[in-house]
Order: sequence, then structure tokens, then C-alpha cells
Amino acid sequence: MKILQSLWAGLFGQAYLLLGLTALFWGGNAIAGRLAVGEVSPMVLTALRWVIVVAVMLPLTGRQLAEAWPVLRDRRVSTILMGIFGFTGFNGLFYAAAHHTTAVNLTIFQGSIPVLVLIGMVLFFGLRAVPLQILGMAVTLLGVVVVSVKGSLEILRSLAFNIGDVWTLIACVFYAGYTLGLRRRPQIPGLVYFTALAIVAFLSSLPLLAFEAATGTVQWPTLKGWAVLLYVGLLPSLLAQIFYIRGVELIGPARAGLFVNLVPVFGALLAVVLLGEPFAFYHALGLALVLGGIALAERRR
Repeated sequence: MKILQSLWAGLFGQAYLLLGLTALFWGGNAIAGRLAVGEVSPMVLTALRWVIVVAVMLPLTGRQLAEAWPVLRDRRVSTILMGIFGFTGFNGLFYAAAHHTTAVNLTIFQGSIPVLVLIGMVLFFGLRAVPLQILGMAVTLLGVVVVSVKGSLEILRSLAFNIGDVWTLIACVFYAGYTLGLRRRPQIPGLVYFTALAIVAFLSSLPLLAFEAATGTVQWPTLKGWAVLLYVGLLPSLLAQIFYIRGVELIGPARAGLFVNLVPVFGALLAVVLLGEPFAFYHALGLALVLGGIALAERRR
């Protein structure tokens, strides 16, 4: 634990580097989701990624977790809901959506999370949004709609949305709710709370894994599937979360949250370079609207 604390104070002292890597790892998560198709089923990937996280974190924070148990017990309902929706629900839907939509779409949709958080702040925390923020929300959501209907008015009129895009948007709503919940998390060390959430995520993913097995759709990892699993377990699930927690501590949540806006940029570029996915005009237009809307919404924060 002393080694971890030394790294926390020293090596993990570069906020911009840590937050930039966080966005890169999260952008790569969409690529991993697409690479997992045919190599490992969504719920196997969701469950086993948290096995990796728990296996790494529990030896490091187990003692502190036991000391924090009275606090967690008093906040058990919110902790369970945070783990279910923020980790299991988000990732389960995200990986299932990867079977039906492109990595470019997956990453661009994630650009809606900061604006969804802003909407939640207005609805549930009494934040008074200025006109520029409202305009930013509208522009970002317009970008999401443009991508989901592939820039086609005919698809919009017939409401023929890709089910993968719908699942991705629901996943983003779940993660926005998780982000709002972090405002009232228990007053215990961030890494300890993260470990508790990871345990909840693993346990809550087991019924989904059982359902997948019962329906005959379970697929255990191939060699390539194990490589994908190690990536999502060690980088987006573990290091990115730790880096983000530390970045928030160093420069505050408002400034750190801006780096989430890089996720769709990194993800779209990685999808084109690594997967060879086409980058159509409606992707460019949707990405510009999402990032432009976020910039407007954040301008007067």
C-alpha cells in the first residue's frame, strides 16, 4: 500500500497526462468491443473484466475496505445502484451494442454523456442553466441524432434506429446517472470506493452471464478474446478509472470532466485506423455537433 501511495503522490501527479490517457483508453474501449464480436460474448466480457479489476485492487485496498465497511453498509443501496448502473449496466449494453453498430458510432455517442450530466444537474440538483448551456445541450443531442439516423431524413421519419445505437444511448444515460451519483459518494478514499463498486459490478454481472448461458449465446474467450479481455480489464476498467480519480483530485471535477470530450475524438480515429471503418460525412457532422455543443455548454460553467 505504501508503494501505491508513493505512486499516487509522485508518478500520478501529472493531471493532463493522466486524463489524456484516460480518454485514450476509454476511446479504445469501443474498438475492443468491436474486436470482441465473435471472440467473446458480451456478458462474459462484462463479468470477467471485473474479475481482473477485483483481483488487482483487493490485495491493495482490502484492509482499507474492511475499515470502511461501516460507512459502506450505511450507504449500501446507493453503492449497489452505482455499481449496477455505472459499471455493469453501462458496459453490458455497450458490448452488446457493439454487435449491431460501428465503433465510430459507439464513441461519438459517448460525447453525449457530459451534456446528459448537465441535464441531470438541472433536473435533480437545481442547477440554473444559462441560455448558452441549453443551446449546447440541444446541439449535442442533435449530433447524436444525426449519427443515429446516418444523416438520413427518411430514417428519422420512419424512426428506423439501429438497435445498437439505442442501447448505446441508454448506456450513456446510465453512466451519466453514475456520474451524478459520485457527487454524494461516501467520504472514503476514492480507490477504496472504486474497489467496492468493482465488487458490486462483478456480482451484478453474474445474473446476466447466467442468462446468456441459459439462452445458449455464451461464448468463452478465444485467444483473441483473451487479448481483448486483458485490454478492457487493465486499461479502460482499471488504469483509466484510477487515472481519472487522481486527475479529479489534482485539478477538480469541472476541469477534469472536460477531458471526457476527447473520448469520441480518440475513438473515431482509432476505429478508422485500426478497424478500417468508413468515416462518412454524417459522422464528421455529428462529431462536430457533439463537440461544439459540449463547448457551448461548458463555456459558462
